[in-house]
Amino acid sequence: MWTELKAPSLAEMEAMAHEVFERLPAEFRRLCEGVIIRVDDFPTEEVLDEMACESEFDLLGLFQGVGLPQQSFADVARLPNMVWLYRRPILDYWAEHDESLGHIVRHVLIHEIGHHFGLSDDDMAAIEAQEPG
Repeated sequence: MWTELKAPSLAEMEAMAHEVFERLPAEFRRLCEGVIIRVDDFPTEEVLDEMACESEFDLLGLFQGVGLPQQSFADVARLPNMVWLYRRPILDYWAEHDESLGHIVRHVLIHEIGHHFGLSDDDMAAIEAQEPG
């Protein structure tokens, strides 16, 4: 029965992330204008070093950019804000926990986008508690 199942590819997980994003609360999504969602197998060596990770499996996602609380109108042009989801660590986490893959992707997206807004853990928990739209 399990012989036909396989882990989602990078493209499939990126499509899943965008579908999950579209079901987040509308007011939350409106604030995300310009944020790019990307999926890669693992974080780069630079990111692992910067985040002091012991393993390439330690990081499920990352917000890169300037969060809303730190932005100003005087900012010069910069790279777009990005949310990275790391496929292999997410799949590893999924294999070891009793949660659906979609639930994990949703959690990581909310958490990383929450960094963009400067939200507290309680704020992010409240967004997660809302039913997907």
